[in-house]
Amino acid sequence: MRTLKLSAAALGLSLLLGGCALVEQPNYTSVSANDFVAANYRAADALQAQLAGKLTGDQPLIMATLVNIDALEHSSMLGRVVSEQIATRLAQGGLPVLEMKLRNSVYLKRNQGELMLTRELGEVAGTHNAQAVVVGSYAETRDTIFINVKVIQPTTNLVLAGHDYVLAKQGTIRSMLVPD
Repeated sequence: MRTLKLSAAALGLSLLLGGCALVEQPNYTSVSANDFVAANYRAADALQAQLAGKLTGDQPLIMATLVNIDALEHSSMLGRVVSEQIATRLAQGGLPVLEMKLRNSVYLKRNQGELMLTRELGEVAGTHNAQAVVVGSYAETRDTIFINVKVIQPTTNLVLAGHDYVLAKQGTIRSMLVPD
């Protein structure tokens, strides 16, 4: 009887441990297959295609942090990471993107990034001789994140380019939406 109990306990333990092994741990392959970066790069590529012939190579672009559409003075890790990836891709495409985090004359709200409202666009762009500012917002639903990015000419507030896209609100993306 004791042997039967020990065998049952051993079987139960091995099933429990085997079940734990089925939980896939993140690795480079699974993370790099995530469509998050690719979606942001496609958005930047779409903006760059629309900007062909509208910008000069001698004046920089400024990238603002994407904000929550329901609270325009707030962002999240998602807004900051999307902004970083779009700026990176625009720079990879040859556009001069000014890194604002290295500028101490721009107000950076703690934990929010480079937030710019329309009234601030002209002033910041003029100070840094920027020909355009990339702005954007995101909206959350239960299952998705709707993202809008635009390239604005700061002297006229005209939209030079724009792109909308949707991300599935899953695991990593959901965790990036936790308010600061």
